[in-house]
Amino acid sequence: MEIKIPLRQHVGGLNTPIVAIGDKVYRGQLIAIPNGLGANIHSSFSGRVNNIDENYIIIEADEVQPPDYIKIKESTDHLELIKEAGIVGAGGAGFPTHIKINTKLEDGCVIINAAECEPILNHNMIRIEKDPAIIIRGLRYVMNITGAKKGFIAIKPKNTKPMIELAKEIKEFEDMEIKYLPDVYPAGDERVIIREILGIKLKPGQLPLEAKAVVLNIETIRNITLAIEERRPVITKDVTVGGRINSQEKVFLDVPIGTPVKTLIDKCNGYVKPYGEIVLGGPFTGKPSGEDSPITKTLGGILVTMPFPNDNRKFGVIGCECGADITRLKAIVEGMGGKVVGETNCKRMVEVNGRFRCEEPGVCPGQAEKVMYLKKNGAEAIIVGTCEP
Repeated sequence: MEIKIPLRQHVGGLNTPIVAIGDKVYRGQLIAIPNGLGANIHSSFSGRVNNIDENYIIIEADEVQPPDYIKIKESTDHLELIKEAGIVGAGGAGFPTHIKINTKLEDGCVIINAAECEPILNHNMIRIEKDPAIIIRGLRYVMNITGAKKGFIAIKPKNTKPMIELAKEIKEFEDMEIKYLPDVYPAGDERVIIREILGIKLKPGQLPLEAKAVVLNIETIRNITLAIEERRPVITKDVTVGGRINSQEKVFLDVPIGTPVKTLIDKCNGYVKPYGEIVLGGPFTGKPSGEDSPITKTLGGILVTMPFPNDNRKFGVIGCECGADITRLKAIVEGMGGKVVGETNCKRMVEVNGRFRCEEPGVCPGQAEKVMYLKKNGAEAIIVGTCEP
């Protein structure tokens, strides 16, 4: 099987390969290093390098894969181990974790984001149920690194079993506490978490550090524990597959990075026909892609959609930071055979450093003015990307 390992699986630029075409590589081997902002990339398969292009290292995987892996170098410095392991935000953001937690929070806190915000996705909850203790150990490691005096786990009460399992693990720790999030989208947004857990409203563009906090995803925390305790690099990912597949929604744990999307769809007994796009990510913020797209450090969902309906009307679109942006909405209209006659953003959107950000994620205003504007431009129907009606 041919495996494509992307040279960018993080915030930052493309990594620089440190292997050559024809090289034999082994599971866990470091194969690409960052050039500036970024994170190490390791091979998730043993095999031979077939090709290297500007975006991928392409490996012909051995038919039989070893269960073990090449460990990252030994160190007593936990932050160094996190860096060596190539850990990034696994919830989709992909910011290098060794940079994010290289801070001091003596009067602050570490928050585990257990919201699993996007609908359908369920791999974080399955992971918690499988081994809640590894999550708590990871929280302790980050609290020690940052000097934080308090650790919180932010979770929705509807996730009863994972919540109970975590509560059992922290009952003896006075400096750890479970906090509840509302059952809304986007409850997992960092600014929403800070608002709901700490009662602090961050402005668009402000980071949790402004509230003396660091927020980390469930898988990111687990990867930290594995790097410190087992010297394990990031070579696998947990993924939910759902939508038009011939089985109920399925969760796959520890999928080797680089595995083609089609491999997991086949493990779900293939497609329900007819079907439309393959969306990588969640229903709100996922992007359409193809069967040969590889699993990455940040990919959490593979969703097979219904075909687009035929609708050749004139459309107006309202974009959102939390949900679908204007580019995605225009692509949907095009897929239906319609025509975009007007476009605008939710009225809470403000421009910060060249990017439109929401002033208060999860608290959507009425859009009457925007709707009237689009109707004046000839819109017969309107598609919105906002996170609430």
